[in-house]
Amino acid sequence: MGEAPILKHSIAEYLESEEKSLEKHEFYRGEIFAMAGASIQHNQIVRNALFEVETHLRKGGDCQILPSNLKIHSEVNSLFTYPDLSIICGEIETLENHNDVVTNPTILIEVLSESTQDYDRGGKFKLYRDIPSLKEYILISSLETLVEKYNKQDDGTWILHEYKNENDLLPIPTINMQVEVKSLYRDVVLKSSN
Repeated sequence: MGEAPILKHSIAEYLESEEKSLEKHEFYRGEIFAMAGASIQHNQIVRNALFEVETHLRKGGDCQILPSNLKIHSEVNSLFTYPDLSIICGEIETLENHNDVVTNPTILIEVLSESTQDYDRGGKFKLYRDIPSLKEYILISSLETLVEKYNKQDDGTWILHEYKNENDLLPIPTINMQVEVKSLYRDVVLKSSN
């Protein structure tokens, strides 16, 4: 017996079902994937990053940070996903007739867990790179003190910088900001610290 065929869905079917769903799902090339819940550490890091960036952005400028209930869509490759945090600079562009789907994020922030870290670093980042407006991609581990930041260069290549010390300063040049790594881990008890 062969494998069961994978049921493919249209974008319209996905968006319609997502409006009615109590759970969040990602979409890629006709397949729909349920999203798992997140640990206390994951949620604490998201809270801390949101607070630090929002505090900075309130000083002025045309950027805003939005939490994970907002879908990001890459029109080039059909991806719909819910990053932990999205920073959008300038006017927010949405998918036609869907004000819960943004197509022009400037910075995306993902908090890594054991089950998502490989996808967030690899396949998902490859798909995110197709978003023309994206300038920075920040990954914050919930397993260890580690922040990985990718910056898009003028020639379209991406450069990785790692921050492993809590006293490191994480620069986010797109929004003219620096944040201490330890502030992202405020109140977080990492499993390796137990």
